[in-house]
Parts: sequence; structure tokens; C-alpha cells
Amino acid sequence: MSYARVRHPAARVAAIVIIALTAVALSAGDVDARGKKKKKRVVYRPALAHIVLDAKTGKTLETYKADEKRYPASLTKVMTLYLLFERIEAGELKLNSQLSVSRHASSRPPTKLGLKPGDTVRVEDAIKALVTKSANDVAVVVAEAIGGSEAEFARMMTDKARALGMDSTVYTNASGLPDSKQFTTARDQAVLGSVIQQHFPRHYRYFATTSFTFRGRKIHTHNKVLEQVKGVDGIKTGYIYASGFNLVTSVRRNLRHIVAVVIGGRTSRSRDAFMRTLIHNYINKAASIRVVSPAAAMASGVIDPDDLPLPPPRPESPVVADFPLNQVLDANEFAPLQTEMAPASISAQR
Repeated sequence: MSYARVRHPAARVAAIVIIALTAVALSAGDVDARGKKKKKRVVYRPALAHIVLDAKTGKTLETYKADEKRYPASLTKVMTLYLLFERIEAGELKLNSQLSVSRHASSRPPTKLGLKPGDTVRVEDAIKALVTKSANDVAVVVAEAIGGSEAEFARMMTDKARALGMDSTVYTNASGLPDSKQFTTARDQAVLGSVIQQHFPRHYRYFATTSFTFRGRKIHTHNKVLEQVKGVDGIKTGYIYASGFNLVTSVRRNLRHIVAVVIGGRTSRSRDAFMRTLIHNYINKAASIRVVSPAAAMASGVIDPDDLPLPPPRPESPVVADFPLNQVLDANEFAPLQTEMAPASISAQR
């Protein structure tokens, strides 16, 4: 019965009420005209944490919740690479060594290279795939080559973290894919971001890779700050839904050197903007003369990366001043990552 055919005033009022209640019910149930439930807009509020370290003195220049536990996501791969660099330095692996791909490694969710069981990948290509595409299948290939299994390699990663003074970090896999038992802190990631370049300055330079070609396909880095900001020489991005958007960045400018960490960015864009702000605010507050090497107490005879030639400078993108830390963004802000995301049940990681 249409509203136009209701002639009695009381009946007309009743019809209006029915129509209104029906509209409310449809809205409350998030049901569209075809009877399907609509997806709700999700407001994402990750727990932000950050820290800025003066890499020449070890002094903390800025910190916010840097000792609270967070999920590392693909920042995990920095430790995976640390252990790989150790094996290269020890002569156990060479850059042209071939690593075998297992069924377990091949089955890892994106982001990945798409390696198949029985394939092989060169160590150098594995390094580049980890620092640019953040390939989860490659992380497991490395783990199995060094530890025999990913679980054993994760135990090795945690042991190394303790040896480096990362007392609040536990690793359970080589990639950073979601696991509630795998956690870290912004401070621990700043320590790792500093010592990996102190201990392996020549291999650390792979973190400055912006693209490489694998099997005829050009692969680009996820690290936009690396390409945008003057003096940035690495090192790694990370993302799973539970962690937010993470980033460790190393910057050398005017004889100064800082390592900054942001964990829990709401989007990749806001994370990068906040990192640019941290660099802008604190790079000139760092010491221009080395007082204490952060790695000196852990290893003797290390090469100071500041004694090596720097990569060519990059143009600096505009600085975003006074970044609004309380800004709320909805789930649509994640759109740029949709092509790389795994199924929702896995919670994509990069």
C-alpha cells in the first residue's frame, strides 16, 4: 500500500511511522537495498610510540612511550638481515650463494616475491627483496637456510636481541607476520637500527636500495622517506593492522647522525609526515662530533660508517610541522596498500 493511497488521516500517520521505523531498522542493521550487510567504517587508533637517538653519542633526543611493547611487523626483517649479514661476514654464505625455497616459505602470505617450492634465490637478491618489497617468503628462505627451521631461527633472533641489549623484544618468526607473542619497543628498534650499521656498514648500504630487478620485474621500495628526505640512508618500514604503520629511519646530515623510530602510524602518509617532522626538529640537535660509539661497548674494531663515503644526496620533501598526533583517520586511508594486502583473516603485513 503506497502512501499516496492512504486517505484517512489516522491511517496516513500510521503509514508515515511505519516507513520511518523501517528506515531506522535498515540503518541500524547496516543493510543495503539488496539485503546485504554493509561494511562499517573503522576508525583506527594505533598506540603511537616514537624515539629519536643521537647515533654519535647514544643520547635520547626525543621519546614518547618508547619502552612500551608494540608489534614490530616487518621491522622484524632488520634482525633477519642482521643474522644474514653475520653469516656473510663469517664466510658461511656469499652474495651469490643460492638459497632453496621450501613449501613453508612459498606458502607465506603477501607481501612476497611469489617464489615456488624448489626455486632458489641468490643471497644478494634476498637482501634486496627484504629491504624493498619486504618479502615474507624470502624472510623464511633466509631463516631456514641459517636456522634449519623458522622456529629455530626465531630463537636465534631473540638471543641476538638480548646480546645487543634489546631486552624487551621477542621474535617468533622471521617476517613479522601477525603473532601476539612477538613484540618489541621503539627503543629496542632504535638500538637495532643503530648497531646494524655499526657492525655491518658495507652490507647496511643495501637498506638504501630504492629498486632492483628480479626475474625481469622491477621492484620498488616501500620506504618513501628514503626517496624524499635529504640524508636518509635507510632503513625499514613495517605494517600489520595490529601494529599500525612503523618506520625506522637513519639520517646523516652536516656531520650529524640520528636514528628515529615511529611505531603505530595511522597511515603510511601520516607516519612518513611525522618522521619528516622528527628529522626536521632533531637533526640539528645531534652532536657533530662522535663522543661515544653506540656499538663500541659491544664490538671492538668496528668500522664507523661516518668514515665511509655517503650516498648521493636526495632532494628533501616539504616538512610537515606540528604534526597533529590526535588526528583520527578512517579505514579508507589504508587504500594505497590494498594491492599488497593479504586476506583480512591474515592481516596483511609489509
